[in-house]
Amino acid sequence: MKILIVEDDTQAAHYLSKGLTESGYLCDVAEDGETGLHLAISGQYDVLIVDRMLPKLDGLALVAAYRAAGKHAPVMILSALGEVDDRIHGLRAGGDDYLVKPYAFGELLARITALTRRAQPAASTDILQVADLEIDRSKHRVTRAGQRILLQPREFRLLEYLMRHADQVVTRTMLLEQVWDYHFDPQTNVIEVHISRLRRKIDREFNPPLLHTIRGAGYRLGILPGE
Repeated sequence: MKILIVEDDTQAAHYLSKGLTESGYLCDVAEDGETGLHLAISGQYDVLIVDRMLPKLDGLALVAAYRAAGKHAPVMILSALGEVDDRIHGLRAGGDDYLVKPYAFGELLARITALTRRAQPAASTDILQVADLEIDRSKHRVTRAGQRILLQPREFRLLEYLMRHADQVVTRTMLLEQVWDYHFDPQTNVIEVHISRLRRKIDREFNPPLLHTIRGAGYRLGILPGE
């Protein structure tokens, strides 16, 4: 899932982006309201996290303009202003949630999960399963046949994407865009390296193999017919 963070505090934006990336999300960051609004309207995001006090265009005006443009992704407003009237204004401007600073990162993650669950019930399921392979997004945990498998953040994101498209052929372009957020071919073997690592972790000590290379097409996660 892809999140847009609009935050003018560079340190806070970096902290938020780093934490969300480690939790398996793709993140873009904008440091002022105008840039944030442009990215929000022109891009495809699953959630927007918008600081209320922004240069060039304040957070509430950004959210109102975003809604006026017909965009519907859930918006969480972050603010140091935590009075009841402040929260009401934030929600009435078009926000779906309002979190007062300082906040616990765990609470922010839980609220993002709740927002995406309401917006995209099928896509935000915490637990995905293919055969005896299971991924629990909320716990960042992967198991196969009940055995814990440790994955790096990018491997986790790659596996989650493949599991969401189980039994489908996933192309190299799809992986570059959805897992690496590349919209060009970097002309490297980065995908092959990560697929190889992931295959060793989820298949080497288990049967049947689940991660398959479809020659000339891409990759497929699932049990092949006849296995």
